[in-house]
Amino acid sequence: MTAAALADMPDRDTLLQTSRSLREQRRIPEALTTLARLEALHPGFSRLYQERGHCLVQIGNAPAALEALQTAVRLNPTLPACWDMLEQIHRMRGEVARAEEAGRQLALLTQLPPEIVMANSLFADGDLAPAEAVLRDYLDRDGDNVGARRLLARIRLEADDLEQAEGLLEQVLARAPDYHAARLDYAMVLLQGQKPLAARGQAEQLLVDDPDNRDYIKQYAAACVALGDHEPVIDLYARLLEGLAPGPEAADLRLWRANALKIMGRQAEAVADYRAALAARPDHGVAWFSLANLKTWRFSDEDVARLRAAGARPDLQEMDRIYLAFALGKALEDEGDHAGSWTCYERGNALRRAMGRYRPEVAEACAARLKPVFSRAFFAARAGWGVADAAPIFILGLPRSGSTLIEQILASHSSVEGTQELTEIGRYAGEICGRDPDCGLPLEPDAMARLTAAQVRVLGERFLDETRTYRRLGRPFFVDKMPNNFWHIGLIHLMLPNAIILDVRREPMACCFSNFKQLFGTTNHAFTYGVVDIARHYRTYLDLMQHWDAVLPGRVLSVHYEDVVEDLDAGVRRLLDHCDLPFEPACLEFHNTRRGIRTPSSEQVRHPIGREGLGQWKHYEPWLGPLRDQLGDALTGYRT
Repeated sequence: MTAAALADMPDRDTLLQTSRSLREQRRIPEALTTLARLEALHPGFSRLYQERGHCLVQIGNAPAALEALQTAVRLNPTLPACWDMLEQIHRMRGEVARAEEAGRQLALLTQLPPEIVMANSLFADGDLAPAEAVLRDYLDRDGDNVGARRLLARIRLEADDLEQAEGLLEQVLARAPDYHAARLDYAMVLLQGQKPLAARGQAEQLLVDDPDNRDYIKQYAAACVALGDHEPVIDLYARLLEGLAPGPEAADLRLWRANALKIMGRQAEAVADYRAALAARPDHGVAWFSLANLKTWRFSDEDVARLRAAGARPDLQEMDRIYLAFALGKALEDEGDHAGSWTCYERGNALRRAMGRYRPEVAEACAARLKPVFSRAFFAARAGWGVADAAPIFILGLPRSGSTLIEQILASHSSVEGTQELTEIGRYAGEICGRDPDCGLPLEPDAMARLTAAQVRVLGERFLDETRTYRRLGRPFFVDKMPNNFWHIGLIHLMLPNAIILDVRREPMACCFSNFKQLFGTTNHAFTYGVVDIARHYRTYLDLMQHWDAVLPGRVLSVHYEDVVEDLDAGVRRLLDHCDLPFEPACLEFHNTRRGIRTPSSEQVRHPIGREGLGQWKHYEPWLGPLRDQLGDALTGYRT
C-alpha cells in the first residue's frame, strides 16, 4: 500500500465512531459494513467486536451477537458492556451457567476503580499513551494501588522501557510480595532485560507456591534456555505436553522442545518434534523455518508443496509469512532452483525489513562517534586498568563469518569451555552510554572517558562474576561468542586487558549473502534484511576494526575463515598459539565434541569441515550486483 493511500485511510477510532453513529440512526447494515472494513484494517481491536455485538443485538441476531461479544472479551476482558450483554443473551437462551459466569465477570469489574477498568481496556487495544495518562493520574491520588502500578509496568514494558518496568514491579513486590501475577511479570522483564539468572530465581519462587502452574514452568524453562541449560527443559516441555490436546499450545511446546533437542545435537528427535508442531498447526511458519535452519535437513516434494500452500494463505500472520518465505527459499536452494530460491529470500527479507527501524546511516554514525573517544592517548592514559584475568576469550566479527567453527575448535580443547553469545558486554555499554533507539548501539560514547579506574575494575569483576553461571566444566578459559562485541573492543580492553580477542572474518560476498539468506531472531541483526544494508554494515565493521588495530596494535587476532577451511591443521595451531594453549588433536576432530550450540551453524560444525560453503554465493551471482557494487574496495580490503 502506498503512503498516499495510507494517508487517505480513516483512522481506527473514526471508523468506530462512524459505525456507532450509524447504529444510533438504526442504519444497521451500513454500520456492519463499516465494522467489516474496520476489522480488515484492525482485526485485534476489541471494541469493534463490542460494537458489532450492539448492532446484532439490535436486529435480534443472538447467535452472531454472542460470537462477536465472545471475541471482544477474549481480546479484552475489561469491557463491562460486553459482559452485561453476554449475561442477558445467555439468560434469554436459558444458558444459566454461562449467564452466571458473565455476571461474575461484570461484578468483578464493577468492584474495581473505573480508572483501572478504563486503563486496562485501553491497554488491551494498544492505546498505551492514554492508558498511561489515566493510570498516572489515578496513582497521584492512590499511590498504594499495586494493581495500577503493575499495569503501568506492563505499559512501560510494551513501550520497550525495560528499566522503568523493572523498577515499577520491584515497587509492587516490595508492597505485595505474594502478588504472583506481578512476580511473573517481573520474571519476564528480567529475562527480556538479559538477566536470566535473576529471572529464573523469580520463577523458582513462584513454583514453590504452585509447582504445577503451567505459566510458571514455562517461565522457568525460558530462563533455563537463556542460561544455556537446555537439557532439563527437554523433560519440562515433555511434562507439559502430557495429555495436552493438539492445538496452538501443543504446537509451541513441541517447537520449544525441538529447539532444545537441536541445540543438544539430538537432531532426529528434534525433527520429530518439529513435525509434531506442524501436525498441531500446519501453517506454523517458525516450525517450517526451524527445519530449514537445521541446514543439513532436506525437504521432500510433499513438504515443498505444503510450504507453497501455507505461504499462499491470505490470512497468515506477517511473521509466519516471513518464516515460510525463508524456509521455501532454503528448500528451493537445495533443489537447485536458485532463481526461485532468490525470489523467496528477497520477499522474506523485504517483509522483515518493513517491520523494523534499522537504518545503515545510524550505525555508521555510531562508529564515527566511537573512534575519537577511543584513541591511542585514551588507552595510554588508562594502561593497567581493569582486571588482569586471562580467562575470557572473545570471538567476534559479523554473523555467518565462521565464528561457530572457531568456537567449536576452541571448545574441543581441554582447557576451554564454550558458553554462548553472552549479552553482558553490550548491556554494560548501554548502561554507560545509553542505547541508540534505532540500532541499540552506544549513544554517547563520551561517557566512557568519564569512567574511573575503580569503576572499570568493578565492571571487569562484574563480568567475571555474572558469566560464572555459564561456566559449568571448571575449565580455566571460556568463550564469549557474541559477534556484536566488535563494537565494544575498547570497553573489553579496558575491563579485561589480558583477555584474548579473536576477529573471525569471511570473504565479503560469501559473508553478506549468507546473512541475507539467514533469518535471525525477531530483534537481532536487523542490518541483514537488505543487500545494500548488509554491504554498508560490512564496510562499517571493517572500518571500525581498522580503527581498533590502529589504536590497539596487535591486540586482536584476525582469523580468516577461508584459511582455516583450506588448511585446518595450520589454522588450529595458529589459533592455539595465540591463545597460549598447547596443541591437542581433539581440536582437529572438533565435530566429535558434544556440547550445546545455539547458533544457526550448530549442525554444520557437528560434521567434518567442508569447502562447499566457500562459493555457495556464486549460484546467486546474477542477483548480487548491487551487493558487489556497494562493497566496493572491501572486496579486497577485508584481507588487510
